[in-house]
Amino acid sequence: MKERDMTDTIDRAELATPQAPAPHAARNRTALALLLAAVFVVFLNETMMGVALPRIQESLHIDATKGQWLTTAFALTMAVVIPITGWLMQRLNTRPVFLVAMSSFAIGTLVAALSPTFEMLVAGRVIQAVGTAIMMPLMMTTVMTVVPPDGRGRVMGRVSIVMSVAPAVGPIVSGALIQVLPWQGLFWVMLPIALTMLTIGARRVPNVSETRKVPLDVASVILSALAFSALVFGLSQIGAAAVGGAAVQPWIPIVVGLATLGIFVWRQIALQRTDSALLDLRTFLSRDFAVSVAMMTAAMVSLFGAFIVLPQFARYTLGLEPLWVGAILLPGGLLMGLAGPTVGRLYDRFGPRPLVIPGSIGLAAGLWTFAFGLGEGSSWVVLLGAHVLVMLSLAFLFTPAFSASLGSLPPQLYSHGSATIATLQQVAGAAGTAIFVALYATGVAASGNADPDLPTAAAAADGSHLAFLAGAILSLGVIALALFVRKPVAPELSELSEQPEPSEQPEH
Repeated sequence: MKERDMTDTIDRAELATPQAPAPHAARNRTALALLLAAVFVVFLNETMMGVALPRIQESLHIDATKGQWLTTAFALTMAVVIPITGWLMQRLNTRPVFLVAMSSFAIGTLVAALSPTFEMLVAGRVIQAVGTAIMMPLMMTTVMTVVPPDGRGRVMGRVSIVMSVAPAVGPIVSGALIQVLPWQGLFWVMLPIALTMLTIGARRVPNVSETRKVPLDVASVILSALAFSALVFGLSQIGAAAVGGAAVQPWIPIVVGLATLGIFVWRQIALQRTDSALLDLRTFLSRDFAVSVAMMTAAMVSLFGAFIVLPQFARYTLGLEPLWVGAILLPGGLLMGLAGPTVGRLYDRFGPRPLVIPGSIGLAAGLWTFAFGLGEGSSWVVLLGAHVLVMLSLAFLFTPAFSASLGSLPPQLYSHGSATIATLQQVAGAAGTAIFVALYATGVAASGNADPDLPTAAAAADGSHLAFLAGAILSLGVIALALFVRKPVAPELSELSEQPEPSEQPEH
């Protein structure tokens, strides 16, 4: 998509805000267009791995429990890096943050493309994840800064096009490439795209934010990294334990992670009194933010978990090649993208509740269909229909939830709110991936399958059923939370807590 075409999708009126006067509207449209394009690239990369994972497992002679680290390590790195983005976006302006993100992504792509071993491939994915972790909060914070409240639903709907079309296109592109190239080809194709985005961004991304000198609390960085890495590692060991290959008992790193997370939260509460927290948790004092984020997190756990198992089911139970798996997953993602602008306009007019309640019910219906409508001998038509239902339902969940959660915060907390949402999304994704792969491995092992690297159709069906059932049960919690989501009115910071001590003046 050409830059001018992308820019024209952002209405002039939607950017003529008190924060962004009319003379700055063109600058703001350029910033949003380029950030949307960059997010499309990194989302495309992230979603290409799922369909290719069975082929990579076969090529590198690893089982699903080990192969999941290609997605778990990616999500874990994002969970560790994202909390720092709240500080980074206050300290640096838009263009430098963009350059840091795309440079890291390009370097990681090169490392992955050159990888001869599984360990080096994981390292490349980790470096990629650093850039991806920065990009999403940067875009969300920019949207909240330059778009007024009455236009955010429409813009968020357009953002959802990018967020859904990339995952829709990713699997089919991945499947097509895997048919004709070795798995390294996925990264060689992505590398020139990343370098092109980096070159354009270095010249054209404008600075639309204000910066200020804020300290980086190193102790908080260490605590957050230890907490999230220990939690996800412990969760991943549940799957390994299911097949007798756990390095440590899963409960040990999980307990360490929870204890460290408690210390991290305590330190942030202390630091936010002087407006110097790495991740300002006053965001959760907003009832609308807390409810909306809880709903999104529960949906993400079930979504990521189910979608990491879907390719395994399609490959080993239905016997579908990667290209056909991608083709089946394409319509749902495209329909989700097409629904985005309509959902955004409906949000601006009616608020979130009339959208998220039917969306949560549709999500539950789709996941329960995965659990009980799919099995050995099932038709791919059932898989296609359930996937379309899930993706359309998510269109009615995510755009309103993003808008309602961030819209309930004062402007001073936009960057922290964006970082918090992105962090919880990645932790939820990593947790969902780890738990569902553990359940899948447990089901495969319980079926008496002799080779965990190459399960029989019946064994893969048993493992998939167990994992999908967990997602279906969790979806009932999403329905309960959707009942309490409402359209927010952003308070002043002093209304959430006592006014913090004065910090240094902004640098323009």
